[in-house]
Amino acid sequence: MKAKTYTRETIRDLGVTERNFPKFGIGDTIIISQRIKEGDKERLQTFEGDIIAMRANGAASTFTIRKIGANSVSVEKIIPYYSPLLESIKFVRQGKARRAKLFYMRKRVGKAARVEEDIVSKANENKSRTKSVR
Repeated sequence: MKAKTYTRETIRDLGVTERNFPKFGIGDTIIISQRIKEGDKERLQTFEGDIIAMRANGAASTFTIRKIGANSVSVEKIIPYYSPLLESIKFVRQGKARRAKLFYMRKRVGKAARVEEDIVSKANENKSRTKSVR
């Protein structure tokens, strides 16, 4: 049976070493662009949402991104950080999070399901933007 997911060995064999993505952390809002294959065609699909969990485990690092879609239906994706299908990550805003995992957000509805924005002055921006996946 062929493996359907990427393991550490397959990622190492693909030659993916360093990703030049912006640094992001729990609570931040980002936009990811993924390559989607439909038949013989390939296109880019964007997905904007909040980071609710990160798992730093070397080549098997992942992050969970969550958005509220149409009709208040929430959508979560677990994205491998070193996936070759992940084209780009764009940082939108920094969120204020006091926990490492924001799974409690799954139970919230409406305005309560939003992460508060962390407003950072220019002087403190370099100190607070030290979050990364590694």
